[in-house]
Amino acid sequence: MIPIIQIENGETPIRRGYVVSMVIRSFKGRRDVEVHLFRPQWADEDENEISWDNLFGSPATLDAIPDAEKDRKVVLESFTREERDQVVEYLKEHYSSRLESIFSSPMEFPVPSGLPPLSSITEGKDIGLIKFEKVPHFNLPFALRGLYNLGAHRPLVETREDDDN
Repeated sequence: MIPIIQIENGETPIRRGYVVSMVIRSFKGRRDVEVHLFRPQWADEDENEISWDNLFGSPATLDAIPDAEKDRKVVLESFTREERDQVVEYLKEHYSSRLESIFSSPMEFPVPSGLPPLSSITEGKDIGLIKFEKVPHFNLPFALRGLYNLGAHRPLVETREDDDN
């Protein structure tokens, strides 16, 4: 079964700036787990080709601390339109039977400053990373990671305690 794929093709002020997420039907004992995909590394040329002027706006929240290096990482973790299309094709080819949906859209510019880059989020009990580039059939020309938070999703098997809440 091919998942629902929703791609919004708005314009971005730079080549990069497309985000991709997917929903896995069943993952690590949870249902409908949303996974945010990102590039964990990039070449210096990727950073140097971007004109950084006016790409960032006001802080995302009152307690957000703008940091130019982290702000840039948020953008560099995103995909070009071509990379986005490669990611979607890869997911369809290898994971379509497990996915509920794939979603992509352009980032909104200016990007709020002070957002944490996905690559900086620490794994823990519920938060984890899928390292696609370690999978034997991985064939994309760039590394790909997926960030998930199991605590944000219902368990596959509802327990009696869950029913009482």
